[in-house]
Amino acid sequence: MSVTAIGRDTAPGVPGIKLFRYRPVRKRSGGVHPYLHKYEESILDGQQVLRVLAKLKQEGYYPDVILAHPGWGDTLFVKDVYPDIPLIHFCEYYYHSTGTDMGFDPEFPCAVDASSRLRLLNSMHLLNLEQCDVGISPTHWQRSLFPPIYHSKIHVIHEGIPLQSPGPVPVASVTLPSGHVIKAGQSIVTYVARNLEPYRGFHSFMRSIPYIQAQCPDAQIVIVGGDGVSYGRMPIGYDNWRSKMVAELKVDLSKVHFAGKLPYATYRAVLRVSDVHVYLTYPFVLSWSLLEAMASGCVVVGSDTAPVKEVIVDGVNGLLVGFFDGEAIAGKVCNVLRFPDDFSLIKKSSKLTASRFDVKDGVKGYFEIFDRVMSGCCSR
Repeated sequence: MSVTAIGRDTAPGVPGIKLFRYRPVRKRSGGVHPYLHKYEESILDGQQVLRVLAKLKQEGYYPDVILAHPGWGDTLFVKDVYPDIPLIHFCEYYYHSTGTDMGFDPEFPCAVDASSRLRLLNSMHLLNLEQCDVGISPTHWQRSLFPPIYHSKIHVIHEGIPLQSPGPVPVASVTLPSGHVIKAGQSIVTYVARNLEPYRGFHSFMRSIPYIQAQCPDAQIVIVGGDGVSYGRMPIGYDNWRSKMVAELKVDLSKVHFAGKLPYATYRAVLRVSDVHVYLTYPFVLSWSLLEAMASGCVVVGSDTAPVKEVIVDGVNGLLVGFFDGEAIAGKVCNVLRFPDDFSLIKKSSKLTASRFDVKDGVKGYFEIFDRVMSGCCSR
């Protein structure tokens, strides 16, 4: 088996896989309607991918199957080069103006024309849905966001996370980038996001810290994540959401450790010494960190939002709490810290749930789809 990849010039690549990089030939036009900015950028990217594929085809390259994330327009013109090659799309998200991330947080109201903009974004997704042969979505909730007429075309397969077998290796201590050492046996609370921002409930978690410190003054709070923005926008008047929330709140920062972005092994070690992990998210795509925390033996306090509720059953394999309720978040966190023995069954159930998301099973599921489309079983 051989794999060939195509990606923008910013793509990091994967060792052992040949990567053809591209960059748009020009920036978007200044006179284009604002609703069409992303559309034009997608077309420019799609044209570059088309050129790469056309050259590969001219050189005699014919893939058996093509797998892609269509969200940035890369696959818009794939079928113009390889009309008979099965095209599989990763169907990650379909926008809605209500009931999902948009308008969820009253602290950040949507622009008046947000719904209109989303219609244009979704038209790109609809075009991609029409031309792909099969779709894959990681959760049932994410698939449910797409128009029902396409549900039979979209298979639910989570890509999975790396699981240690037969179980996580015990960790006695972890040295954070600041030099501070956290040790197993301390009261450790963790929070993780790629970037610290409202979409992943950073503001709600920070607002829970004064309550946590009042009830559990010995708690060591470790916050992992960068100061950029993955979703949404930067705060007004501050360099990042971390500085904004620190300015807003009175907390004992000697026991709040901002670790930044960590190497993967260090990050997993932090989770293994953690007693309770807080995972908050808008109704949006599910983070791998939730599953990694569950696999690591943490008791997870998660927001009662989709798709978290697809993974966590309150009181069975984790604890659910209102996304905006900082005091309730703190109450559940401190209950775990005070009475850890009461949550032993939840920990076991949490690990069992995480075991169903092993990356080995995810890869197996993807290859089963590959086999089916190559044999013609999933063709339109």
